[in-house]
Amino acid sequence: MAAAAGEPLREWSNEQLHSDELPKKDVIAFLQEHASESFLAEHKLLGNIKNVAKTAKKDQLIAAYNKLFETKRFKGKDSLDNLTKETKDLKVDDGKAGETKAEEVVDDGPPKYTKYTLKKGDKTNIPKKGDTVHCWYTGTLEDGTVFDSNIPTSSKKKKSAKPLSFKVGVGKVIRGWDEALLTMSKGEKAKLEIQSEWAYGKKGQPDAKIPPNAKLIFEVELVSID
Repeated sequence: MAAAAGEPLREWSNEQLHSDELPKKDVIAFLQEHASESFLAEHKLLGNIKNVAKTAKKDQLIAAYNKLFETKRFKGKDSLDNLTKETKDLKVDDGKAGETKAEEVVDDGPPKYTKYTLKKGDKTNIPKKGDTVHCWYTGTLEDGTVFDSNIPTSSKKKKSAKPLSFKVGVGKVIRGWDEALLTMSKGEKAKLEIQSEWAYGKKGQPDAKIPPNAKLIFEVELVSID
């Protein structure tokens, strides 16, 4: 049967999948290319292919491959129900003041960012790559120095202030932001601890007083999505 428009064709038969001649890395590469981000996260397939191959068993990869075609959770086609379920399954605290737990670490070699949920969102409106997001934020260095913020500090400024708006997931901001915001829902506020590799790297950002190799900490609130 031919694949529907936009759906990938099956690359291998069951016999080929179970063959020792088919490397695990090839199956992982196919899944990362065609599966939605939430599907990959659910099956622990996000990150560097070599690292995933070290921990994933061939049987698990075959099951994920077949599941992808069964559920049709391809890139850009993940259902709202699946996204909502995944969000509900994340281990988040009950919103008690001062109590937060690490919610997600992206594994691409060494972790490049950690997200802590400070306030839950609606769990249904989650941005996709290319969507325009609107955010309030404050950025600090590890020593607590604030280097940037768009949150108004006076009532006069509040009237004219607007959230930061940009297309998410397409490189308009640092990678740590792109990756983290794709896991947030409308109304959610999160603390992001971003390693320098997914921030401003070895060069830093002298104009913003961000030193080289700096780990950055942001509090970001996803106000709305277009």
